[in-house]
Amino acid sequence: QVQLVESGGGSVQAGGSLRLSCVASGSIFGINAMVWYRQAPDNQRELVASLTSGGSTNYADSVKGRFTISRDNAKNTVYLQMNSLKPEDTAVYYCKMNLDSRSGLAYYRFQDYWGQGTQVTVSS
Repeated sequence: QVQLVESGGGSVQAGGSLRLSCVASGSIFGINAMVWYRQAPDNQRELVASLTSGGSTNYADSVKGRFTISRDNAKNTVYLQMNSLKPEDTAVYYCKMNLDSRSGLAYYRFQDYWGQGTQVTVSS
């Protein structure tokens, strides 16, 4: 069974940095895309950054130049380096991976899995 576990959230002052990690475990044989989302109170979940298996990245305009998404394929891990944090970055951050896995004799292709979320709080 595939599980995604996030870590690295916390409380920082404006201008500070945090690095989020998301590790996928289970019988995984391919990761097609890795995505970070965030959701602030009373707001819809929004895409923050994405990274495809081919290395293409995409960022929300609000985080361009401040956040960097990266991965460690050997560890099935995606990172989100967040610099120059602002109070408006305060949210619960979620990772999502689209991946291929196996369970017994069954193969699952292009399935989406979500992490449980990690809180990021930026104070002014």
